[in-house]
Amino acid sequence: MTRLNNDQMQQVEVLYKTFGRTEISRSEINELVKSGKIKNPSWLKSDTYKVSRGVYSLPIDGQDVSPTLKDVPLENEQPKTQKADVSETVNQAAYIVSSLTGDIVPAKDNVFVPWGYFKDIKSIVQSKQFYPIFITGLSGNGKTMNVSQACAQTKRECIRVNITIETDEDDLLGGYRLQDGQTVWQNGPVVEAMERGALLLLDEIDLASNKIMCLQPILEGNGVFLKKINKFINPAPGFNVIATANTKGQGSNDGKFIGTNILNEAFLERFPITVEQSYPTNKIENKILDNVFANKKLTRKSDEKFATDLVTWADIIRKTYYEGGVDEIISTRRLVHIVEAFAIFKNKMKAIEMCTNRFDLDTKTSFLDLYTKVDGGQDVSDWGNEPEVEEPNSDDSEEGNVNY
Repeated sequence: MTRLNNDQMQQVEVLYKTFGRTEISRSEINELVKSGKIKNPSWLKSDTYKVSRGVYSLPIDGQDVSPTLKDVPLENEQPKTQKADVSETVNQAAYIVSSLTGDIVPAKDNVFVPWGYFKDIKSIVQSKQFYPIFITGLSGNGKTMNVSQACAQTKRECIRVNITIETDEDDLLGGYRLQDGQTVWQNGPVVEAMERGALLLLDEIDLASNKIMCLQPILEGNGVFLKKINKFINPAPGFNVIATANTKGQGSNDGKFIGTNILNEAFLERFPITVEQSYPTNKIENKILDNVFANKKLTRKSDEKFATDLVTWADIIRKTYYEGGVDEIISTRRLVHIVEAFAIFKNKMKAIEMCTNRFDLDTKTSFLDLYTKVDGGQDVSDWGNEPEVEEPNSDDSEEGNVNY
């Protein structure tokens, strides 16, 4: 058996990338030839690779070419200078260019309402320029949603990667995988985004370890060298990187976001701008909840008041949180969860209670009590500012209070 030459390997890669399987029909091969993606692989349409009538098996291990086919030139092949072969390891394993097929443009969310820096983010996404963005903000305030909807509205492909402390170069750039009993190389999401000219969304980037530093050259707008397969990847036009985080890459001093890390200053410096995402205004948040109600076919007058009361309730809690009066906060995402729960249970207090069960008992009770007051139209101006009652010291006595 003889190895495939470079052109034959490239044709196999394109066929496998396009159809994601090892058995290809004659009509599928002809389809790619007509599109100009490959030259006619006449060597493949032979009894050597024939599985059944009009169906052929791709030699993805790179070594299944018979001696009779070794020197058969590809159709319309032009003489050219041969580049150095990649490593022996690569020749012995199939090279999967992509595991993604089809359209990866995010779907439009009919609940979404633009706010904050959405217009700016959309402008950068639409420009197709390489201009990395670092978006920071509290949990559940629409950081990821704004990016995905900017891509949806501009019809840009988006590949989202959720970062953890375990994320490493193999997860991001690619590595060898076992597939159908064979060792194959599979591109990671970063390389996928680079080759497709897509937007790469690094979600929760502040959970990363220093292994994320493998992205340094990419964040400079340069290509990346995949040393395991001896291949250099250049970014296609339109490629860009956006990262989201709950912190600014300096860790969480208050302990709210356990697991976040202090990111390398050189890494952070690769992001030209940082966007501080805040929660929507009351007006915008009302529109979001109105959309959720409409989406769930809840449009009664009482439902409209429920939405208004929820926004007022969340706003009071947030202001108190910023002033240090409470340790927890109600996010926009949690308000949406409450409306969705209400659509199921048809009970306001049950929906709120079930969606606030994640908080400790005192916080949950306090939040429920506040909503009851908001719903009843009571004065809540002093909520969260009640003076603390000092407990008497059991060791104090009249004698103990005398200074000698």
